[in-house]
Amino acid sequence: RALGFVYDIFKAIADPIFFLFVLLIISFIIFWKTSNKKTGALILLLTIILFYGASIPPVANYLCHYLEKDYIKKAETSGKNLDALVVLGGSSYKINYLDKSFPSSFTMVRLAYAVDYYHKNSVKYFVCSGKGPATLPEAEMMARLAVSFGVPKEKIRTDIKSTSTWQNAAEIDKMFADKNIAIGLVTSAYHMKRSEKEFRKYFNNIVPLPAGYLYSSPAGNPVVKYLPQSESLYKTSLAIKEIMAQMLYNIKSLF
Repeated sequence: RALGFVYDIFKAIADPIFFLFVLLIISFIIFWKTSNKKTGALILLLTIILFYGASIPPVANYLCHYLEKDYIKKAETSGKNLDALVVLGGSSYKINYLDKSFPSSFTMVRLAYAVDYYHKNSVKYFVCSGKGPATLPEAEMMARLAVSFGVPKEKIRTDIKSTSTWQNAAEIDKMFADKNIAIGLVTSAYHMKRSEKEFRKYFNNIVPLPAGYLYSSPAGNPVVKYLPQSESLYKTSLAIKEIMAQMLYNIKSLF
């Protein structure tokens, strides 16, 4: 639990927006409290350059391609019989006024992909994994939706405890005694490398099934792609946080 708390803080401060905000505060303090205006101006210029870089499509696309390239090149393994199809939750949220919990857009994309795969292939178990920040566990949300989308209730298993990728893998490990079963792992492409690595610590036959990509092939006006865009900033933020998470998991594996 303590490690999860620290990891949540790490994810928050790994956000590029947080880093840029800190730089802006530092430059403001230097301008206000000291006579060294040149240093403050340089820090402000650095912040502007970093903000610009993080906000343009070429940078965002490069980082997303770095994370997703292995799963762009690999063809989907369709028609393969699976013992379990494991869907990792992509967060959730609650609206207090409605007293309802909702799956995030990432969770919905992953679930939709998994349900479609289930209906087209032979799968013994449909597993929904993740607690999520909302009151209702996101695994339970996904399970209910999966039933409404035609997945038989008796085929569904849920992990409502895990709050991180390594916990996803550890909880699924407790669910299946046979470590040689074929598991189709469904998550976003940018998150797949870390997820696959964690699941391979417990199971010998993991089939990566990426659901949705952040990377997109360059298209459109060549001038516009060098203008700052909120969508690119969002993608850059997700990519950098995932890269930092991979580094943290690599350090964790040393202990």
